[in-house]
Amino acid sequence: MMILLVGLGNPGKGYAGNRHNFGHMAVDEIIRRHSFMPERVRFQGLAAEGNIGGEKILALKPTTFMNLSGQSVSDAARFYKIPLENIIVLHDELDLPLGKVRVKTGGGHGGNNGVRSIIEHLGENFRRVRLGIGHPGEKHLVSGYVLKDFAKAEESVAEKIIDSVARNIDLLVAGDAAGFMNKLALDVSPPKNKSTDTTRGN
Repeated sequence: MMILLVGLGNPGKGYAGNRHNFGHMAVDEIIRRHSFMPERVRFQGLAAEGNIGGEKILALKPTTFMNLSGQSVSDAARFYKIPLENIIVLHDELDLPLGKVRVKTGGGHGGNNGVRSIIEHLGENFRRVRLGIGHPGEKHLVSGYVLKDFAKAEESVAEKIIDSVARNIDLLVAGDAAGFMNKLALDVSPPKNKSTDTTRGN
């Protein structure tokens, strides 16, 4: 059975580095690191086939614009008869700070129009990899915030997340969401060196 790995974002070079394209960026790195086949224009998106941990994977980046992502995802899912539980969607998440990643199955869309569109087309019981980008503080600032590139000070953290997601995606593919999140947390905030630990009581 194939697993559908979806990276949400908007198409075109002008959007490529936006916070809203965090999912696209992560899937690009997965495709590169795991030597997937070349991308092809399919399912209203860019699709590439590969193998991770012995599982057949279809990596998909919808090119429909974010709010119509469900059209692309449902086209691919129906073509390959991929059940909802085998769909993993990577997307930016306002409710988590940059550097935090959470995996969950089902639930609402949290204001993400790409997730909202997928729910409308297929239902909600797919896995989501929520890549934290932080919140600008006020609701009216959100659209401008997500459609801007990561700030210079944020770039290194975003790159660490993308790299770690690609290196550890095999855990998630195998169903180990807790192990996947733990590896990411360690990569982004490695444990302090014990030799420099000044905590009393040692």
